[in-house]
Amino acid sequence: MLVLSRKSRESVVVGGSGGFHRLLKVTVLGIKGTNVKLGFEVDGDIPVHRSEVWERIQAGQGLDYLPEPGALEMERDE
Repeated sequence: MLVLSRKSRESVVVGGSGGFHRLLKVTVLGIKGTNVKLGFEVDGDIPVHRSEVWERIQAGQGLDYLPEPGALEMERDE
């Protein structure tokens, strides 16, 4: 596991060089107590899941428990 320290508004970029065309950028948007708010910038066709959701998908439980598409609105910082 790679462990990095980042302050608020600092980012980490994965991919985007050395032949990797896809890019994932993770930015620390805020820190409040023990909670860290992260922002993810990634190609729209790449799924991003919390680890507990990913584990359910891997266990074959799928995404059946999620609301209908469009019911969740993503926060956009524009």
